Amino acid sequence: MSLPIIDEHSFVTLHYRLAGPQGDLINTFNDKPATLTLGSSILSPAIEARLLGLAEGVHTTLDIPPGEAFGPRNPDMLQWVKKSLLAELGDPHEVYAAGDVVQFPTPDGQSQYAGTVVEQNESAVRFDFNHPLAGQAVQFEVKVLGVM
Repeated sequence: MSLPIIDEHSFVTLHYRLAGPQGDLINTFNDKPATLTLGSSILSPAIEARLLGLAEGVHTTLDIPPGEAFGPRNPDMLQWVKKSLLAELGDPHEVYAAGDVVQFPTPDGQSQYAGTVVEQNESAVRFDFNHPLAGQAVQFEVKVLGVM
């Protein structure tokens, strides 16, 4: 009997490590494994595509070219946000520093998205809303524990 193979609708349990040029962004190998359904947008489509055809028990490392895993960097995703709006959305006494990651509510209030502080002036803070690995080469290590 052959081992189960990942297809586009598989329910998969796996350990994975996602790394960019600055090192690991996510690593489940020292924690609980992840369980997900392919096509549910938990992983990027480029990463999911590389999982297709892998068998249960496979442990491999995949190198993904710059910009393919999370798209190219988009300069339009660098945005100034007034400090008065930030005070309305969160703590009015918050102090921001370059590199800080700040969560913002979506317009419907049902979810959140993140921006990284790039710079600021007296009245506004400039955020980068690109994915941290946008435009970069990505290394994806995976150990497939189960496929259903």
